[in-house]
Amino acid sequence: MAEAKKITKREIGLIVGIIVGIAVYLIPIPGLERGGHITLALTLMTVVFWACQITQPAYVSGIFLMLLIVFGVVQAAPEAVEGLSGIKLMQAHATATAAVAFKSWTGQNLWLIIGAYLIAKAVETSGLGKRIAYSYMLRFVTGYKSVIIGIFVLTFILSLLIPHPWPRALMIMSVMHVIIKSSNVPKEDAVKIGFSVFAASVPVSLIFLTGDATINILAADYAGGLNFAGWVAAMGVPALVASVITLLMILFLFKPTQEININKEEIKGKLADLGKMSAKEWKTLIWIIIAIVLWLTDSLHGVQTGWVTIIVAMLMAFPIIGGVLTPPDWSAVPVQTLVFLTAAMAIGSVGGATGMNEWIATTFLGGVGGLASGSPFVFVAVITAIGIILHMLLGSVVAVMGVALPAILAVTDPIGMAPIAPVLIVYMAIGSHYIFPFQHLNMLVGSSEDTGGYTQKETIKLGLPYTVVVFIVTVVVMVPWFMLTGKM
Repeated sequence: MAEAKKITKREIGLIVGIIVGIAVYLIPIPGLERGGHITLALTLMTVVFWACQITQPAYVSGIFLMLLIVFGVVQAAPEAVEGLSGIKLMQAHATATAAVAFKSWTGQNLWLIIGAYLIAKAVETSGLGKRIAYSYMLRFVTGYKSVIIGIFVLTFILSLLIPHPWPRALMIMSVMHVIIKSSNVPKEDAVKIGFSVFAASVPVSLIFLTGDATINILAADYAGGLNFAGWVAAMGVPALVASVITLLMILFLFKPTQEININKEEIKGKLADLGKMSAKEWKTLIWIIIAIVLWLTDSLHGVQTGWVTIIVAMLMAFPIIGGVLTPPDWSAVPVQTLVFLTAAMAIGSVGGATGMNEWIATTFLGGVGGLASGSPFVFVAVITAIGIILHMLLGSVVAVMGVALPAILAVTDPIGMAPIAPVLIVYMAIGSHYIFPFQHLNMLVGSSEDTGGYTQKETIKLGLPYTVVVFIVTVVVMVPWFMLTGKM
């Protein structure tokens, strides 16, 4: 008799997600119109699919977007449907829904991501990134402590050049492999170094808007469309504090079994193999400097960060002035990430247009609205706790953002609180929090033998006490900082 097939977690997630969606749709919800009701059902189904990782998130995202359009959840303007009925009326509502669901493509955010990935490809293929890493290690690294500090410094520097934490961490890890191998670092200490590379990527990625051009852009959009300078002004200090605390915790919790004697000759050899800076490297560096200057001065010239980024990326492919990017480099742009982010942003925009966000806020966060007009410290402690709890349950930063941020904004908007403070506080809570590797994709990517080499044990060792640090950063650092800078 054939052995019964074991049901996988993905299959269970598929079944549970469908059941959740149908159940929410069938339950009468007073105060929520048809469009908002369907949007809520589809959103919760999608969140379950994302959390259970039933397939690549982009496929789930694509289905979510198409179902919103098929059901026509956003009502077309009265003048647009006057005299229409049947199929024509359904098509009008579908068109109106598509306009709201794909609203993110008419703004700068997704174009910034496209441009940022192309620039990152130029940094990678030109060899500029590795040259910077090897040069830093050769000059400043002498032992274990300086290796760990160097990881954080390189992550900080390269977050301006490589806009996604995974390729950035993997590139730094490739440099660490040279140090580990050439200096005969014991396996136990090699694991600590690998863990530090990916742990550093979590808080440091929050300092600059380009630190993680995927989810930072999503948070910036919810916060009112922050530009590069606005992001640094708001998140720079809190994220820097979180990064320093993370560094100190790693040095305290992950002490080496023996001191490391860095073999600088091999690093010199690797640097020598790169040769002198090529024309491609110089052009890449010059264009990145131009981009950074334009990002920081957008209030003077009026061109937003996203448009600057895509313009610079395009010009890097032009002859004479560029020649850095080539046609095959378009493969570096992750279509799946763009689809995923389109869906994540659509939750907020469609949820607002259909009344879903307001209903969630009124039903589940009514008490939070009262706290918002009281002590800011109590209010921030509560929304931080809500963010962490939701993140523990769903295990996905974007999934929590898609549900929590629109609801928080629906509560704080009526009392006149600017969106920047509640959005970035909740984002800091969920974007820097993890206990298990699967709760943060940066940590999950590194928890493999051929990447960071660490296990769940190391992640829990730092993640558990770091939960307290999250509250310290949001309540003790962000509240005074936002009050001082007039954002709260």
